[in-house]
Amino acid sequence: MEEHRPTVLVVGATGRVAGLVVPELARRGATVRALVRDERGRQKAIDNGAAEAVVADLRDPASLRRAAEGADGVFHIGPAFQPDEARMGCNLVAAAQEAGVRKFVFSSVIQPTHGTLANHASKVPVETALFESELEYTLLHPANFFQNLRGAWPGIVRDGVFAEPYPVDTRIARVDYRDVAEVAAIALTEDRLAYGSFELCAPGRFIRREIVAMAGEVLGRPVAAREIDFDDWVELTRPPYDARQLLLLSKVHAHYATHGLGGNALVLEAILGRPPRTLAQYIGELAAS
Repeated sequence: MEEHRPTVLVVGATGRVAGLVVPELARRGATVRALVRDERGRQKAIDNGAAEAVVADLRDPASLRRAAEGADGVFHIGPAFQPDEARMGCNLVAAAQEAGVRKFVFSSVIQPTHGTLANHASKVPVETALFESELEYTLLHPANFFQNLRGAWPGIVRDGVFAEPYPVDTRIARVDYRDVAEVAAIALTEDRLAYGSFELCAPGRFIRREIVAMAGEVLGRPVAAREIDFDDWVELTRPPYDARQLLLLSKVHAHYATHGLGGNALVLEAILGRPPRTLAQYIGELAAS
């Protein structure tokens, strides 16, 4: 008797972060159906390992219902700092339930109940919708992504400086999203993570001085740690956000400046059954590439 291959609808399958979920699902025998915004995204999703791609809009419930039809699971990550991020997530939860989907994995954020940060609080209505649904949900609460450092890496190599808009001694919990993607794939292809909410962090909460020491070691030359103004940081890194999104991001960095970001690696290691990837390993990969 042929083993059933679950079909999983993946939001963000063409993205630099959520796209990491696609190969993890394929490795576990799932058929990946990518949700893309337009026809241009189809081939990109297929090239990333998706078996098929459907065009749908997170603001259009009818299109989401069609996209979810026949799927066994859904992976969702909300678009960053969008004013209607919560509504889009709730639309997808409703569509998945109407389509008879069984599993729903939501890549939320660490400390989603931190109401003073809009990008954290926007996850709460989606989590609530899942609690009130008939879906077999799994909530992932990842820390700051290692992958966010990739944009700064060319400047570190070129100038020998790593600058961010909060103090150099701020401690931030981080995680490699490849490990988060593996947890998502486990949740969508097995049953052991059903109805769980999981904080996902790598070991250590490193200050920038420690990060530049790691970078200097793999580059073979000193790298300086600096703090810069938020506007100067935007000019340097050019994140793909509009003025409203940048304002929300500036509030996240202001929170980091005052409080840092806490997190614990115990849960991630328990789920993976191995030590999570470390920041030193990731920086080594950046240097090698």
